[in-house]
Amino acid sequence: MSSSACWKCVLRSRPIVPSTGSYNPQICVSYAHPFSTSARQNRVVATATPKKGQGIQKGPPARGGGGLKLKKKAVPQRTGKPPAPGERRAMRKRVVLSNTNALEVQGIGELNSETMGDETLDGKIVAFPGKLVDKLRALEAFKPTQGWSWFRKPGTLLRKESFAIAAELAETETSKSTLRRLYVGDRGVGKSMTLLQAMAMALTKDWIVINIPEGYDLTNAHTAYAPVPDSSPTEYSQKTYVAHLLSNIRSANTSVLSKLSLSLHHKLPIPLQSNISLDRLAELGAQDADIAWPIFRALWAEISAASTAEHRRPPLMFCVDSIGHLMRATEYRDADFKLIHAHNLALVRLFVEYFSGQKALPNGGALLAAVSASNVPKTPTFDWVLKQQASTNEQWPAIFPHEATDERVKKTMETVEIKRLLGLSREEARGLIEYYAASGITRNKVDERFLSEKYSLSGGGIAGELERCVLGMRA
Repeated sequence: MSSSACWKCVLRSRPIVPSTGSYNPQICVSYAHPFSTSARQNRVVATATPKKGQGIQKGPPARGGGGLKLKKKAVPQRTGKPPAPGERRAMRKRVVLSNTNALEVQGIGELNSETMGDETLDGKIVAFPGKLVDKLRALEAFKPTQGWSWFRKPGTLLRKESFAIAAELAETETSKSTLRRLYVGDRGVGKSMTLLQAMAMALTKDWIVINIPEGYDLTNAHTAYAPVPDSSPTEYSQKTYVAHLLSNIRSANTSVLSKLSLSLHHKLPIPLQSNISLDRLAELGAQDADIAWPIFRALWAEISAASTAEHRRPPLMFCVDSIGHLMRATEYRDADFKLIHAHNLALVRLFVEYFSGQKALPNGGALLAAVSASNVPKTPTFDWVLKQQASTNEQWPAIFPHEATDERVKKTMETVEIKRLLGLSREEARGLIEYYAASGITRNKVDERFLSEKYSLSGGGIAGELERCVLGMRA
């Protein structure tokens, strides 16, 4: 006979049977423990009907459906005031010429007409006078990378090349000849510093000094340009740059230009007094960029004219740094959208005419230039001419075999004297390191061992590397 009890209850729980021994299916009660580790019971609970919207997804999401969503990072908002136009450029070119924390070196002389020719000061440091510093700053002769901020006041090291320049400038002033020279050399050897010393000596002699601190500024297409009327071949003037150049010329040479007056007749867009000073003439061109180029041409004609009994004209010095940028095509374009060669720029053309020897300065003077070893443009013809003149091989090819020869560059450099600068001598290096120690920058004992170590690390007295070894490698 089959049992009438619930088999599911029997399997799930133990039935409670009365002690009397009789079995009554009606009093069979299901008993469940308050806890269970049974996988079956857990599975029953897990398979309960989920609520709407809380179902468990099986497998990857369907294409086009919702997948993993990541929030994009918010773009950070600038909270400070943006820099004004030209502020970043001003900070990049800012030159600090004094450091009040540096010690003041006692017993050093100043650069003047007597010390610049005294060869007993070879390897010594001389300071620039205050008025001379202002003139050199106006000409932008100081470079931001020359380490002026290490010292109490700016000074320069007199070396053999310095005395040679002083003697040549004196001879040029006496014979009224024109010195045309290009300085080349390794990076940090002192090419820009040599131009600085030459300008300082010329200003001390009351010469008129013009300086283009970076040839790159004339060719990078960052200033306005326009064709010069009635010019053949077409030349292009840069009025904004010329106005700035006139301002620098006036600031540096005002003591000389204020004593000189107009002596020639010029066709200018504005009326001028017949006895106006050249200082006032430069000021008019600096104030109005639209007439800057005609004013500069008139000023150049006045200062490059021969001296007379009524109108005396001093010698003239024109310096250009990073001249390699002036020996190739610029970033400017003509009406046919062709690149304009640097020699088609009016200001560059003026310098090239005198630098190449086509024209001479009747009152004497110097046209000096230097190449840059850190910002080197691609100038195949110019580089080939430099290698050709520096080589002692007589069978050196006359032209560059793999590139088209730029005849204008080649003709310009035919008669220019090229001077290669080398490192400092051991005596000059010792004088420079002793000046570092006297300024309180280095605390090492300047003995023969220390000098030999730094002289070797600097590549044989390269001035820039010597400064880096002594000042930049301090413990």
